[in-house]
Amino acid sequence: MKLTSIAALTATAIFASTLVGAASADGPRLNVDPAAHPQAAAAQDLVRKAFFKLSEGGQANGADPTGHLAKAMTMLIQVNEEIAAATPGSRQ
Repeated sequence: MKLTSIAALTATAIFASTLVGAASADGPRLNVDPAAHPQAAAAQDLVRKAFFKLSEGGQANGADPTGHLAKAMTMLIQVNEEIAAATPGSRQ
């Protein structure tokens, strides 16, 4: 039972780190027009800053054995996409 849990956790961490690794080069995109939607654009900027702060912290602290850092970064990418989806005329 314990071995199965460890295997599942490892698989989840690998999957999440793959998603984050693909996006970490550029981070979450700023694709909301600040002239049309200043609050949404500011929110995207904060999400992007949080993503890179977590990325810096993860690099400084080494491995993420529980996968929580990778999961948090993946969630920030999803938040960013939802902000863009909620604003008409954003560049998807």
